[in-house]
Amino acid sequence: MYISQQLKQQNIAEYLLYMWQIEDLIRANGFDMEKIRKNIIDPYPITEEQKKALEQWYQDLINMMHDEGVMEKGHIQINKNVIVWLTDLHLRLLHSPKFPYYSAAYYKALPFIVELRAKGADKDAPELETCFDAMYGVLMLKLQKKTISEETQKALKVVGDLLAILAGYYIKDKQGELDFE
Repeated sequence: MYISQQLKQQNIAEYLLYMWQIEDLIRANGFDMEKIRKNIIDPYPITEEQKKALEQWYQDLINMMHDEGVMEKGHIQINKNVIVWLTDLHLRLLHSPKFPYYSAAYYKALPFIVELRAKGADKDAPELETCFDAMYGVLMLKLQKKTISEETQKALKVVGDLLAILAGYYIKDKQGELDFE
């Protein structure tokens, strides 16, 4: 909760990846608050009051996952909304002549996005979701200490650069600092 709040304000891309990881942590703990308390909340170096707030946050996420039918896979609506917002911003940036740097980053990443989609990514999902899926997949491989090919690392660097630029523009857009005209 505390990390997610900070990331949401500083880097929306990292926030989304973090929230996907939280969804998976909840699944890994069997949606069991006792396990979540023991494995995640108790070791956290915060006050008892903060732990109660964190426990409520996890319980709210569990309830959302249950209510939205994403117990085994998928993402809760608040996380899907981030993709929607970022996709909207992505399209506005691409359609504006004022952001050639962003367009260049996108077209540099596009062959990798096409390749990912050809390898089985959900073709109905927004392109940005494909990018986030790839980034999250590599994050999971790293956590499992699995080898990541040099080719994949290069592709993810380009995709990661695109998402980093988009995350920066997201902050500026939220602050009303972007002019698309």
